[in-house]
Amino acid sequence: MSQIDDLIAELCPAGVPFEQLSDISQTLPGLSGKTRSDFSDGNAHYISYKNAFANIAVDQSALDLVKVGSNEKQNGVRLGDVIITGSSESLDEVGMSSVVDSEPDQPLYLNSFCFIVRFQDPSMLLPGFSKYLFRADSVRTQIRRAASGVTRINISKPRFMKVRIPVPPLEVQREIVRVLDQFTELEAELEAELEARRRQYSFYRDSLILAVDGPRIPMGQLGTFVRGRRFTKNDVVDSGIPSIHYGEIYTHYGVSASSAVREVRSDMVAQLRFAQPGDVIFAGVGETVQDVGKAVAWLGEGHVAVHDDTFSFTSHLNPKYLAYAVQTDDFHAQKANHVARGKVKRLSSSGLGKIRIPLPSVEEQERIVSILDNFDALVNDLSVGLPAELNARRQQYEYYRDKLLTFKELAA
Repeated sequence: MSQIDDLIAELCPAGVPFEQLSDISQTLPGLSGKTRSDFSDGNAHYISYKNAFANIAVDQSALDLVKVGSNEKQNGVRLGDVIITGSSESLDEVGMSSVVDSEPDQPLYLNSFCFIVRFQDPSMLLPGFSKYLFRADSVRTQIRRAASGVTRINISKPRFMKVRIPVPPLEVQREIVRVLDQFTELEAELEAELEARRRQYSFYRDSLILAVDGPRIPMGQLGTFVRGRRFTKNDVVDSGIPSIHYGEIYTHYGVSASSAVREVRSDMVAQLRFAQPGDVIFAGVGETVQDVGKAVAWLGEGHVAVHDDTFSFTSHLNPKYLAYAVQTDDFHAQKANHVARGKVKRLSSSGLGKIRIPLPSVEEQERIVSILDNFDALVNDLSVGLPAELNARRQQYEYYRDKLLTFKELAA
């Protein structure tokens, strides 16, 4: 870090200039005028919402396809562009950034749920610097202030463009990128090892469940699906009725849960629907076909309110066995036949009810759950083993990232 301090002392001893985004950049929208059919058999590549959300730099090896006509006026992305996710289910996750850090080798577009920030002077910020800066706490705090909403949180572009960012000399930017790249490379090595273990776990889980010596039964014959009822972010309180929102199934829950991360107002009890202990809660909406239908087994001591974009499933199955069974490739392959493919993917209770799962004996269900619980802990429990090491590394990286990207502002 001393080399960065020395550079700052030499090149900007009085401070670093800060610029408002409206003074140095413009926003451009993603794809427009597209219908559901345009996202099948596409002829052009685009950056999905999930790609932008999950990566500080766009993963150009994992692009999706869309139909784009030769005469269409669509905004392509270019080197140095900052991609911003325009909406989310939570304030903490809205306005996430991803930077185009290498020149696309083909026309490349952006999904309609994100927008582009393009700098007037591309040489002002190194793309590598932008990818860290826009995820730093000092900038993320400002971005969250530009967001509002009830059921879905949205970025206001006029407010977003008031965000102020530091623009240090390129030499300082370059050294910060060098240091932070080292952190991310170490983190990437741990992620690669953990991902290899997760693939091994997934293969073993699928093999274990597919090897069940028993009939394959449609879920609709094994239990009952009940759709939840609507509640919004405005209904969330510090103490009330435990609740599960469909978006939280993706972001906060694993195979099972015994407590809820959020609660809603107690005076809503008459208008809500509840999952009971032993029920399995399915997300009926998702950003991708792979995501929709994710499930969590509810093992709490009492009931939990469920959102209207979820389905609670009541059966005599071991709930954790079912939650594992619906993670398999076989389940996903069947599920794909029942997903309504629009900008948002939807799965109905009737579609879920047609998916067949292996039905072992009660004793065999318990044996499978016991085995898979041990594997699941090895790859997902943040308190032990490799996941714990990776979590510690991420916390260290975030600490140094925020420290390195905090500058004294140059006086006007």
